[in-house]
Amino acid sequence: MDDELLGMKNLGKTSVQWLHAAGIHTIADLRRLGAIQAYRAVQVRGFRVSKALLYSLEGALSNCSWSMLPKQYKDSLDFELKNASPGGNPGAPSAKSKIV
Repeated sequence: MDDELLGMKNLGKTSVQWLHAAGIHTIADLRRLGAIQAYRAVQVRGFRVSKALLYSLEGALSNCSWSMLPKQYKDSLDFELKNASPGGNPGAPSAKSKIV
């Protein structure tokens, strides 16, 4: 089965399976939600995720390796995640701007 999410940087079989379980099936779904809300959608499904998934999702959306995200950028993602409302608005765009 061909899965477009598997073609994105940083996303492997497990992370894509988690995204599918959270109702995220396409690149458009991931872009619509953004890294923060996609991460939270996976997390609320009970998967034991680490911040590496958050950075991987952001890197996938920016088409760069998660390890290339600057520390300040990762810190801002952490801050945004911590301060996002619990219910959140999954349709709202992230406050993050593109890296590239």
